[in-house]
Amino acid sequence: MLFIHGLESSPQGDKARYLAARFDALTPAMDTGDFPACLAQQAEAVRDFHPDVVVGSSFGGALAVLLLEGGVWRGPTLLLAQAIFRVRDEAALPDGAPVLLVHGTRDDVVPIEGSRRLARTGTPGLVRLREVDDGHRLGGLLAGEALADLVREVWAMREGAG
Repeated sequence: MLFIHGLESSPQGDKARYLAARFDALTPAMDTGDFPACLAQQAEAVRDFHPDVVVGSSFGGALAVLLLEGGVWRGPTLLLAQAIFRVRDEAALPDGAPVLLVHGTRDDVVPIEGSRRLARTGTPGLVRLREVDDGHRLGGLLAGEALADLVREVWAMREGAG
């Protein structure tokens, strides 16, 4: 899996370490102050690493959406409190891509409405939105196997992608 971390995170962050402990995970460190370089770096990671699943968190979720839109990646994607509408006004998930969006109902950093809006795009049945009682960091997902189960769920969604 490829994990694309958020603005204030890194390969040593809680989610990155959690995922690395459970999966063959690559988390490239990014200079989040250079958005075009981050996008190019993640596109290169997709091409070189050939992940089964891409997980993007907040800023990393915005990058994952752009990888999907640009056709660089079309596989199972887990978006955690994605922030695409912080980067641009319009965005849409491509047809045929299995995407699971997870967003906290108490997120005071990135409004949940952006995930609700994005979940209305893409292929019905292949795009799911899970609203959870949590804040922006989605720390509750790190208890037990909750986050790992979401990765497994989006991986299983690929079967419906045809």
